[in-house]
Amino acid sequence: MNSGRLRGERRPGGALEAEVLALLQSSRQALTPGEVRRHLEDGLAYSTVVTVMSRMFDKGLLTRGKQGRAYAYAPVADTHGLTARRMRQVMESGADRAAVLTRFVEDLPAGDEQLLRELLGDLPDGP
Repeated sequence: MNSGRLRGERRPGGALEAEVLALLQSSRQALTPGEVRRHLEDGLAYSTVVTVMSRMFDKGLLTRGKQGRAYAYAPVADTHGLTARRMRQVMESGADRAAVLTRFVEDLPAGDEQLLRELLGDLPDGP
């Protein structure tokens, strides 16, 4: 899973996290930092991979469980679920949720707005 960068060349911000996430999402099982390091084929230090994966766990992007002396990590959701999670976190960071949602819907292209209306129509009524 070589990124095409030259050895020693720095990744753009968030790129290693994205590579780790893509690898974990394509895996059928949780992976340890050592396994992730081997799959990335980038000559990364083990401590770098551990740090990145620990931070991703702290952000709520990964789950983890003990596997021998290390943790094995897995994504909390697929790509679509993680995107939806980020959207919700951004929405919740605003002081006025109604204003944020209103602006969001107003800025949607017509096709997306129609899809949202259809999805909302398919939801069962609240309590």
